[in-house]
Amino acid sequence: MNENEKILGDERRQLIVDTLQTSDKPITGRILGEMTNVSRQVIVGDITLLKAKNEPIVATSQGYIYMHVQAAPRRIEKTIVCKHTPDQTMEELNIFVDNGVTVKDVKIEHPVYGDLSASIMVSNRNEVKEFIKRIKEADAIYLSKLTEGGIHLHTVLADDEENIRKAEEALRKADILVE
Repeated sequence: MNENEKILGDERRQLIVDTLQTSDKPITGRILGEMTNVSRQVIVGDITLLKAKNEPIVATSQGYIYMHVQAAPRRIEKTIVCKHTPDQTMEELNIFVDNGVTVKDVKIEHPVYGDLSASIMVSNRNEVKEFIKRIKEADAIYLSKLTEGGIHLHTVLADDEENIRKAEEALRKADILVE
């Protein structure tokens, strides 16, 4: 095949699945597009079709990941309510990851749309830094800005409850935790 030749339909989607299944890190739509000689927008459509076929693909702020059912041991999951200014977002996320807690998502209750959520999937300071960078580069607003007073929820994951407890204590000291 010519290196500039587009990979079509089903073959392209299978290549996307195979690539994501074997990757140990997220892969952006741009990179998948370059691999298959199509635009990022085509990849976004392919991902939507794959999700409709129950492929466990998740879009994160770092790119797409394939959620292997057997990949991780059972982790503790908890929802934590927070409130802070947009300028405190990095501080909040760093408190979580510094205590061994992964921030899976953010959820808000919007006055018109109801419950809204977005995947974050940050587990370390570098991922937090990249997440904040992407928000700034896109000139996007944080979901918490769409709520009354900035109240939002995070689904978090940790290997044990002690990590979550330590994160909550640090959030409490930073006046970010809502109890």
